[in-house]
Amino acid sequence: MERGDHITQLLQSWSQGNQAAMEELMPLVFDELHRVARHYMSGERPEHTLQTTALVNETYLRLVSSEGANWEGRTHFFGVCAQMMRRILVDWTRSRQALKRGGAARALDLDDEALAVAAHPGTDLVALDDALNALSAIDPRKGRVVELRFFGGLSVKEAAEILGISPETVQRDWKMAKSWLRRELNGGSRRGA
Repeated sequence: MERGDHITQLLQSWSQGNQAAMEELMPLVFDELHRVARHYMSGERPEHTLQTTALVNETYLRLVSSEGANWEGRTHFFGVCAQMMRRILVDWTRSRQALKRGGAARALDLDDEALAVAAHPGTDLVALDDALNALSAIDPRKGRVVELRFFGGLSVKEAAEILGISPETVQRDWKMAKSWLRRELNGGSRRGA
């Protein structure tokens, strides 16, 4: 049995309440979760106090406490994990900003096709989160595309699989969402643009 198929089988078993499946699953997905967490953390300032392993551990704790999750497969699982990591980092950043007030973060460059956080140390995750929430209120699917591609690091094909749409639709949504977010993050809506 292929590794991806085995992971999907364990996820489905876990969805049905088999805790042993979850325990067998975690060592198999740990490296991938760590890669996603490293992707996030490499975009943080060097003095960031939250460590990659701590982000993975917090994600694990949230996964374990999530009851009734209906895992559709490996890609869906990693998409949900990416969403959890986003929430953890944004919450952490908000709490740090509340303590510091005034720490400036680097603006986000949405021109990079990969949109790798790693290429943008100090990205203002709170501003991105606020803009992404605003986009999701207007067009939930486009918000989800950004979340899966930017935060989850998923390919167009993987995002299409999770969303049940064609890769071409993901590409269109991705392009439109990047333009909308770029304008929002640059203050376009406040200038009446």
